[in-house]
Amino acid sequence: MKKAVCGARLFDGERFHDGMALVFSQTGVEGLAAERRVPPDAEIIRADGLILAPGFVDLQVNGGGGVLFNNDPSLSGIETICRAHQQFGTTSLLPTLITDTRETVEKAAAAGRAAFDAGVPGFLGLHLEGPHLSLARKGTHDPALIRSMDDDDCGFLLESAGRFGVALTTVAPESVRRQQVARLVEAGFTVSLGHTATSCATAREYRLAGASMATHLFNAMSPLGHREPGLVGAALSDGAFSCGLIADGYHVDPVAMGIALRAKKGPGRIFLVTDAMSVTGTDLESFALNGRTIYRRDGRLTLEDGTLAGADTDMLTCVRNCHRMLGVSLGEALRMASLYPADAVGAGRKGRLADGADADFVLLGEDLSLKATYVGGACVFAAG
Repeated sequence: MKKAVCGARLFDGERFHDGMALVFSQTGVEGLAAERRVPPDAEIIRADGLILAPGFVDLQVNGGGGVLFNNDPSLSGIETICRAHQQFGTTSLLPTLITDTRETVEKAAAAGRAAFDAGVPGFLGLHLEGPHLSLARKGTHDPALIRSMDDDDCGFLLESAGRFGVALTTVAPESVRRQQVARLVEAGFTVSLGHTATSCATAREYRLAGASMATHLFNAMSPLGHREPGLVGAALSDGAFSCGLIADGYHVDPVAMGIALRAKKGPGRIFLVTDAMSVTGTDLESFALNGRTIYRRDGRLTLEDGTLAGADTDMLTCVRNCHRMLGVSLGEALRMASLYPADAVGAGRKGRLADGADADFVLLGEDLSLKATYVGGACVFAAG
């Protein structure tokens, strides 16, 4: 059935419109129309005084709703994670598996295929963050499970490409050869550099091999130095790189975030990610990861020694932080949560509201509170 959202200030992913309605059905967006020209057979959804924007696209989600993907790499686990994040405006996400055993990686890939085939609302694909990383920048990843990519590992990924939707993997040049990166990209993977102590020059060599992204900018990577610019320098100065950013105010200082936003060379963009864990959408105060306890304290998730272990945040909070804490325009903050991540992984039907796009959108109050989330034209969350 055709529907139309009327009365809202409409942001289409590029710019704001007043006096326009979003016309959509379960098959997708059918276009924008002046409110006086809405098709007469359309069911009207009033959204007076609200902001209508594309749903958020999160490319790094370790868990939610009490489920950690590493602990429950299953179809039901993916469904729970997707539902948990819909209450914060996320309409598309990549369940993210951090460094684990080959057996767990295979289970995650099988779960991704099942979710893709079942059309789970909100499931976009998988992000495999490791195990082919650098011990020097392991962060909270289990050092015993970090390893170089061998021919069997590469072959498995090549075989899996295209079978679970969007395929994103984070690797470190210390553990993956440039030829392997090129093969993965040719097969359909988006390759991101992260958890690495690589030099700026080496990062650029891997960009030429096909790497196009930097994982959680500033965190677990070689920093920007005045003699060695590191991965941070490569990612900001090379327009071919897009960069994920955890804008929770803990992972990266607001001053550094502002500098990065001003310095980033295009066309690659900085986009928002949550790096969320199982506690998102719950009252849980701790959880287990690879046999270690992660504690939820004062807005942060840490190991006992204080090492950050994912983030206690959501996409809507990150949007608010960018707009209020950093002074980013509302339109740009919304693009960082929708259009930019969608484009970074080639998801052309996501992150925008235009004819032919998926009908994934959010309704926000002027205070940026979430009023409703729609996925595939269906309301999956409504504020009480």
